[in-house]
Amino acid sequence: MEAMLQQSRAMCPFLKRTAPTTLRTLSTATRPSTGGGTMSNLQVLARRCPVMSKALAVQSARMSSTKRFTSSAAGIAAVKPLRPPTGKRALHTTGGHPASLAPGTYEKNEQVHPNIANTLRPTPATEAAVRGPRPAAPITSRFDYDAFYNGELEKKHKDKSYRYFNNINRLAKEFPRAHTASAEERVTVWCSNDYLGMGRNPQVLESMHRTLDTYGAGAGGTRNISGHNKHAVALEDTLATLHGKEAALVFSSCFVANDATLATLGSKMPDCVILSDSLNHASMIQGIRHSGAKKMVFKHNDLQDLEAKLASLPLHVPKIIAFESVYSMCGSIAPIEAICDLADKYGAITFLDEVHAVGMYGPHGAGVAEHLDYDAYASQDTANPKSTKGTVMDRIDIITGTLGKAYGCVGGYIAASANMVDTIRSLAPGFIFTTSLPPATMAGADTAIQYQAQHPRDRVLQQLHTRAVKSALKELDIPVIPNPSHIVPLLVGDAELAKRASDKLLEEHGIYVQAINYPTVPRGEERLRITPTPGHVKPLRDHLVQAVQAVWNDLGIKRASDWQAIGGFVGVGVEGAEAANEPIWENTQLGLDASEPLESSIARELSAETAEKAAFPAMKTATPWAATRTLRSPLPPSALPLKLCFLSTLFGFGAIDLLWLPVHSFDNIIT
Repeated sequence: MEAMLQQSRAMCPFLKRTAPTTLRTLSTATRPSTGGGTMSNLQVLARRCPVMSKALAVQSARMSSTKRFTSSAAGIAAVKPLRPPTGKRALHTTGGHPASLAPGTYEKNEQVHPNIANTLRPTPATEAAVRGPRPAAPITSRFDYDAFYNGELEKKHKDKSYRYFNNINRLAKEFPRAHTASAEERVTVWCSNDYLGMGRNPQVLESMHRTLDTYGAGAGGTRNISGHNKHAVALEDTLATLHGKEAALVFSSCFVANDATLATLGSKMPDCVILSDSLNHASMIQGIRHSGAKKMVFKHNDLQDLEAKLASLPLHVPKIIAFESVYSMCGSIAPIEAICDLADKYGAITFLDEVHAVGMYGPHGAGVAEHLDYDAYASQDTANPKSTKGTVMDRIDIITGTLGKAYGCVGGYIAASANMVDTIRSLAPGFIFTTSLPPATMAGADTAIQYQAQHPRDRVLQQLHTRAVKSALKELDIPVIPNPSHIVPLLVGDAELAKRASDKLLEEHGIYVQAINYPTVPRGEERLRITPTPGHVKPLRDHLVQAVQAVWNDLGIKRASDWQAIGGFVGVGVEGAEAANEPIWENTQLGLDASEPLESSIARELSAETAEKAAFPAMKTATPWAATRTLRSPLPPSALPLKLCFLSTLFGFGAIDLLWLPVHSFDNIIT
């Protein structure tokens, strides 16, 4: 599509002088057509073009001809209906009783995630009965595939959920800056999930370069057929150690990890029931769907609703509680410890997705589960490993995470008991029948995990920058959805307005923040989602706040006070919502002094990080974080639990490389 657009712009003067975002706006804005229906403003302009007007006329003639051929009532009536074979029961009936639930089955909860709500609900039997048999299509006709594609795309355009991809090319040496389709046009990226900038970390890049030069580009096969190597063994050992589990297993993405694990467990455990948070990611919903297991959807973070559903199930029935630690679109955090209590009480196992938390929380970056016992894990070292038995992270049965967000690479994983991991390794098609991650990717991810395990200052800076952005936006009455995490969601409440706001920020202010619309969030809850990083220093933060203020004014988007006046919505303008969403990172964990201004604390952290970088050559030969670990092959995984061996006082992979913002990256960001 990008190449086609470039070729078209080279040939057409109109396309050449029109910005891509303007073309998108023209293609979605519609007006009534003289022939009935609607047409986009772009189509109206195209009819004035001497070239496109002829092309559109030819296309219209073809479509009219096709419609006359395929929708002729007379033609259909003339075709004799096919009769079902005699002696066999017809598929469609006109009578009978509606089906009832079989004994021992559980009613499916209708509170389904919007991503797949329409695909999960079967056609009611009574509706099928009323419709009766479908009329037979003319024998000489063929299915119109293009008409089907066009119809589906038209639906997406009409409900404003059609997705446009912005050409954003992140620059490693200018993080968090990027260039657009034009290499000369710079923008600041404010919505990347490379939360800590590890995608440009020198130690990660050096590790990947070294591995690439030695072992080549690809893995060479699946894990079972020539794709298993020392890089996979080392990475899985690091992940198991990080989460305090016996074993880990790496997948091509966490979408695949979630899908494959839940589908496998749900389909293999007899009469399994999976209890799923209503805001769970599509990967978990897809896995539950593929499992064929009975499911119960509980209200988001609602312990009462979850317990009521657990209590309705027999104790002997296998149960999986699937939930996330940080919910990425609203920033809420699950009551993990309380869910563990319910799992123990009702004989369930816990499946925790830490995708948006690994690298971001906890003294070693193991996620929210580790963060909840911050002091216990922070005091760990190889000389005196403190027992972590009974901690929240220890109580979680299955932890899943990603290598593609805070760790800056790509891939996903699960960490759990040796037997559980070996079961997935042996049974999950999503793991068995796919090529392994490239060696360089696994080596880079391993380096990133170990680096973050020793260098918490990255996530400290990220948290401080998040607090600064939230505070500045709230002072201007911008509707920030309250939450205790690093996510900064700005409520818009309208799909078209959200897209226009995103376009204006990009075109007029050089700021890229993607609009989040249905089906990622429910209709009416559209938003912009901002994710600050350690690289978003004060000039960039000030520029963002000024730009958001200008766009809110230009488009007349509701302020926080407007939402409050109508009773509040999704936490915005709701009394007590802010107090109930205190940051999970405590001031003492961030090293904050109550008497010190926030910006002073940020400046102090930046200075300390720069000093660490200057000391890097002297620290280069220190013992690596994982040097004392005994590597284990996961074929099969060892049944012996590994002791955690974090080296919180050593810096084997060097200090943080924080020249976050080179001088030249300030070009054209201040309006």
